[in-house]
Amino acid sequence: MKIDDTDRRILRAWQKNPGAPISEISSEAGLSHTPCWRRMRKLKEGGVVIGQAILLDPAALDLSVSVFAQLRLKEHDEKTLIAFEKATRECPQIVESFSMSGDSDYLIRVVATSIADYESFLKKTLLHLPGVASVNSSFALKCIKLTTELPI
Repeated sequence: MKIDDTDRRILRAWQKNPGAPISEISSEAGLSHTPCWRRMRKLKEGGVVIGQAILLDPAALDLSVSVFAQLRLKEHDEKTLIAFEKATRECPQIVESFSMSGDSDYLIRVVATSIADYESFLKKTLLHLPGVASVNSSFALKCIKLTTELPI
């Protein structure tokens, strides 16, 4: 799908405020309501917009511990990779998961209520995910920036 400057204006306005009415997005994008709505629908149907999100304050929900874990797998066959990735998608404590190049196979971000809570998750769940050989965990001291907005 080809994205033009008008689409980019719509996307910038939309990602700043996903719940904004079309009238507000169309105004920011410099379009009338109907053409804006058509473009927004086209962006959704074309797979450019894959969902909408509300950012929550982890501390307000007692999830103030953010852990970045580098994982290495024992095997790298297709069956193990598919099983591992499926398991990470199904685990609610894992909020981000990336297949990596370099020393680790995967980098995940886990949220927890405390270091003890993470330790329990590590022992009971993370080390038992399909194919996991090792886990190297780093704890975030402070979140400096948290956004879903892409620089378009």
